[in-house]
Amino acid sequence: MTDITNAPVMNEKSGTSVFSAFEWMLASRYLRSRRKEAFISVIAGFSFLGIMLGVATLIIVMAVMNGFRTELLDRILGLNGHLIVNPIGAPLNDYDELSKRLEKATGVKFAIPLVEGQVLVDGVIENSSSGALVRGMREADMKRVSTIADGVTNVKDGSINPEGQGRGTLDGFDTKEGVAIGHRLAANLGLQLGDDITLISPKGDVTAFGVTPRIKSYPVNAIFDIGMSEYDSSFVFMPLEESQLYFNKEGEVDVIDIYVDDPDKVDDYRDAIIEASERQLFLSDWRQRNSSLTSALDVERNVMFMILTLIILVAALNIISGLIMLVKDKSHDIAILRTMGTTRGAVMRVFMITGSAIGVVGTLVGFLLGVLVCAYIKQIQDFVTWVTGNNPWDPTTRFLSNIPARMDMNETLWILVMALALSFLATLFPAWRAAKLDPVEALRYE
Repeated sequence: MTDITNAPVMNEKSGTSVFSAFEWMLASRYLRSRRKEAFISVIAGFSFLGIMLGVATLIIVMAVMNGFRTELLDRILGLNGHLIVNPIGAPLNDYDELSKRLEKATGVKFAIPLVEGQVLVDGVIENSSSGALVRGMREADMKRVSTIADGVTNVKDGSINPEGQGRGTLDGFDTKEGVAIGHRLAANLGLQLGDDITLISPKGDVTAFGVTPRIKSYPVNAIFDIGMSEYDSSFVFMPLEESQLYFNKEGEVDVIDIYVDDPDKVDDYRDAIIEASERQLFLSDWRQRNSSLTSALDVERNVMFMILTLIILVAALNIISGLIMLVKDKSHDIAILRTMGTTRGAVMRVFMITGSAIGVVGTLVGFLLGVLVCAYIKQIQDFVTWVTGNNPWDPTTRFLSNIPARMDMNETLWILVMALALSFLATLFPAWRAAKLDPVEALRYE
């Protein structure tokens, strides 16, 4: 039993301020392990671990979810326009002049005319055919889209074949009769730079016997790595004029992709774009095209937050049970303190400090652990890969090639405030029971 008979008694009646040194001293004694209080110490230890792991896990998971969403949208928006112009009534045969007018609209960075079509691609490996999306673009436009230009640079020499053949270049893309393909598509088809890839389109020439498929081979002039497996395994970029000939769309394009300064403010740019177009058109934005994906990410993020918050809640309940047992064990001490003049408020604050200390320290340690994991998540991923011998974040089965982590300051502060608030609230009921303890009843059978 803790010896408190020699401790100086402090109370409000004698002019002592709240949360005095005496209250902190007594709370610190109650936090120390004693042989008779081993079980209570174990409960306090589990409460500490629960809050620490809960806070750390919540910070890590929310950072990964934020990073995943940001990376995914950056890759999607980096390759696709923020606003998409579709023709109404007449084809987009004035795409060159229209693109220049659209680029003058407020908030527009640049506008890119595109020809798109689905094809079947074939390489040098037997039975390796797969579907692909052909996108016809001008060389200057491809270099303006950093995702494509950087994607060619990102392919490491030797990553396509053991002989070390490189990635190619976009220089002279318009004048060369060739295409650029993703490195995963190249690997699946067994293609290297200079090899021919065969494109098969069902919409070919019209003959007396009907429409015949169009089959044509193109040399691979460039190989890119965007970092998103879906794009790296299914996109084929072709010079705009060549794509117009291949898909029988001479002199026109399918859509015009518009890139704006702030993708989250696309609605603010609509009126200026429509006014600058000087023709009828239909505008759709990236949110409409990816509504199911963004909604799924938001729902998953919110559900994960709710589930992981339960860990902190369970730890807070452990604090309540531990403090209730501590109050019962220290009822004799409380009775002596009360008879020596200690107020109910002082007793209540002692147990509030005891429980809150567990929550505060657990929250701070959990915060540090979460920040460290987020900061070194790439190294942790490499270590797990080295230990297990395989990559737990296989890019062939996931959108992205690594685990992203992006901490949001406001969200992290909200997690800390929530954990501290739950820890504080958990101390109220046990502290109130300690303050309500009748010293006469507690000492009756002593």
